[in-house]
Order: sequence, then C-alpha cells, then structure tokens
Amino acid sequence: MFTLMVVVFVLGYAAIALEHPLKIDKAAPALLIGVLTWTLYVFGGVDILSSGVSRAWNEYVALNPSADSHEGMLDFITHHEVLHHLSEISTILFFLLGAMTIVEIVDQHQGFKIITDKIKTTNKIKLLWILSILTFFMSAALDNLTTTIVMVALIRKLIDAKEDRWFFASMVVLAANAGGAWSPIGDVTTIMLWIGGQVTTLKIITGVFLPSLFTMLVPLGIVSFWMKGNITRPTTTNGDEKEYTTHKEQIFILCLGVSALLFVPVFKTVTHLPPYLGMLFGLGVIWVVTELMHRNKGDESKRRLMVTGILKKVDVPTVLFFLGILSAVSSLQSAGHLDILARYMDENIHNIYIINLIIGVLSSIVDNVPLVAGAMGMYSIEAAGAVGYAANFVQDGLFWEFLAYCAGTGGSILIIGSAAGVAAMGMEKIDFIWYMKNISLLALAGYLAGAGVYYLEAVLLH
Repeated sequence: MFTLMVVVFVLGYAAIALEHPLKIDKAAPALLIGVLTWTLYVFGGVDILSSGVSRAWNEYVALNPSADSHEGMLDFITHHEVLHHLSEISTILFFLLGAMTIVEIVDQHQGFKIITDKIKTTNKIKLLWILSILTFFMSAALDNLTTTIVMVALIRKLIDAKEDRWFFASMVVLAANAGGAWSPIGDVTTIMLWIGGQVTTLKIITGVFLPSLFTMLVPLGIVSFWMKGNITRPTTTNGDEKEYTTHKEQIFILCLGVSALLFVPVFKTVTHLPPYLGMLFGLGVIWVVTELMHRNKGDESKRRLMVTGILKKVDVPTVLFFLGILSAVSSLQSAGHLDILARYMDENIHNIYIINLIIGVLSSIVDNVPLVAGAMGMYSIEAAGAVGYAANFVQDGLFWEFLAYCAGTGGSILIIGSAAGVAAMGMEKIDFIWYMKNISLLALAGYLAGAGVYYLEAVLLH
C-alpha cells in the first residue's frame, strides 16, 4: 500500500497535467487522489506505521506509548492525522476563499477600474515590467497568494486575448513567488520558518532580497528580447455598468478592499492567530459596509453588488482543487514518504546548497509546505557559535535562508507548484502543458540565477 499510494499520486498528477486533452477539470482527479491516498493509507496503515518510516507516528507514540497497537494505529490515522491535516488545509482554503471574495467584491464595484485607467501603455514589454515589479513588492507586503488573485483580476481588465492573459498571469506567478520569498509574511513557508525561529525578519530580508530580485529579473530580461507588439484592451459589453456604482463608491471600495488585505499580516503579527481569521474579519467588515451602502438601491443594483450575489461568482473548483491536492500530499507526509526523501538527501548529498536546490525543484511537484516542514523536523536549530557543517543550521544560518528562497521560488517551475500558481491556473484556466512549454524554462532560469546570486553572497559575505 505504501508504494501504491505513490502510484496513485503520480497517476492523478498526470491526469491534472493532461486536463485539456482529457477534457476533465483538474479538480476531479485532485479530489480522487486526495481521498484514495488516505484510503490506501488506512488499509495498509498497520504495516506502514510498523515499518517505522512515519515520523509523525514515531512522535505520536513517544507522547502516547499506550497507542502502540493495531487499534491505536488506525485511530491515529483516522482521527489524529486526518483532522490534524484537515485543520492545516482548511486555513489555506478559507484564506483563499476570503481573498477571492474580497477581490471579486472590489471587481464588481469596478474598483480596479481606478487602477487600470491609470495604466495607459499597451506595449507588452512595458506592461509586463510594470505588473511584475508591482507584484514583486505587493507580494512581500501581502503574500504571494493574495497578490496573485489581485493581479490576475487586474490583468483581466487590461488584456483581452486569452494567451496573452495566460502569459502575463504566469509571469505574475513568478514575480509573486519571488517577492514572497524574501519577506517573513510573503509565503506560507517563510511564515513557518519565521514563527519556528529559524529565521528573523531583518536577516531574511537582507539575505534573500537580491536573489529573489534576480529570480524575477532574469525571466523578464529574457522575455524582453523576443516579445513584441501591443496588447488589446477588452471591450466593455455592458454599457450601463457605471450606473450601479459612483466614482466615489469605486474609490471607497477599492481602498476598503486593499486595507482589508493589508490588515491580514498586521492581524497575524498582533494576535498570533492564523492569517485566514484576519482575512475573514476583513471580508466581514466589507460585507457589513456594502450591505449598508446598497440597502436603499434598486433590486438590480443589489443583485449585482451584494456579497450574497457576488459569492456565486467565486471560483469554487479552484478551492476544491486545493483541497484535493493538499489532502493527497498530506497523506504522503503522514505515511513517511517525504521523510524518506529528506533522510536520503541528507545521508547521500550532505551539501546544503544541493539539498535546498532539490527541495525547490521538488516543491514544483509536491507542495512546498510539507517539504519545509520535513526539513524543519530533520534539522534542529543549532546553538549560536556552532562550527563546521552545524554552523549552517544556527538561527539565520545559510541552510534556513536558502531553504526560504528555494522553497518559495522553486514552485514557479510548474503551474501547480505553488499556491499562487494554482490560484492563477484556476482563475484563468491556464493549461498545465502550455505553462510547461512557455514558462517552466523561464522560471527555472530565474530560479538558478537567484540561487547563484545567493551562493555568491554566501561565499563573499560569510
């Protein structure tokens, strides 16, 4: 069953990659493998846990010695692990749902029109640089997932042609992941390392900013050599849209929406509660405000602008895709597949740069969160003053900084390798194979360039 779990995951992954040729929405195979891998885990649970490869089980037994039995193993999987991972996945899903709803509210109130009207250029290269740089810094202040949702909504207002939107949205994913890697609140993995004490705010910013910048600049530079022409702006089909919102309402809702998104990292820092609660708080505030704002308007205005109607426009298949793929990965994490991989790399490679580069590439296939969690479990934070190989694992050590960079940016190599990529894929229906053909090599070039910059920094400054 242990091996069969991997086989099912690979087959499901192939079905996701071949979504367009198969004409089956990617959410369907993702949900299937999410359920099947856990089912196989339960059926083979006694053998799998008895083999000792599951770090989660070993830690659980150390705390609960009486659970080391046939019934205890099944209870561990069906109650402890399923609920534990569901709680982690739910925080991402509710965060995503809240962010997508806030963005949709701003969009329905034509708030993004305020921004798109300011962007006059139709030159592809100029527009790509403007959007990428804006995304890079927004991602550090918000996070890569929220920023991608906002920027893809903007791109829809700026670009009409489908393949042009796909390309710009994909480059936004690269910029969002690069921007999130150097900020302690820019990506789930950097948040994990920051909260865990592996990195501190100032050091992660100063140590990873330049490599992250090159990760964005190198693909942009390559594209600038061959991309030509202008984008076509979409035509407005509903000429009477303006009657539903005044200019003041557009500005107000845009500011309120942006404030709600910016409030999330502040809420996290002040309360230490999960970010999704801050996102839901912001959504709740906007919901109350819009209800009061439109309560005296006509039925048609209410239908278009009330949150209850806007919720119907939120992309639920993307949320279900997240649920399925993260469930499948969490089963592999719980059963011990990822721990085996981490131990193998440590025992056979024993080089922090190569190990992290591999983790980064793997994070484009498997979610980067369990990979980083596995690395955090494999290596402890060494005491200050450690020497030799152990010196790489002190707080703000080279291993942790480079892990933040690699896990944060490596996911860009494939469209489903990061939360930002999955969100863009769902919103714009980007084809997996198309992304591989047109973006993956650009992302890889940026990833390796940034890694090279980090290595040079490490050699020159340490």
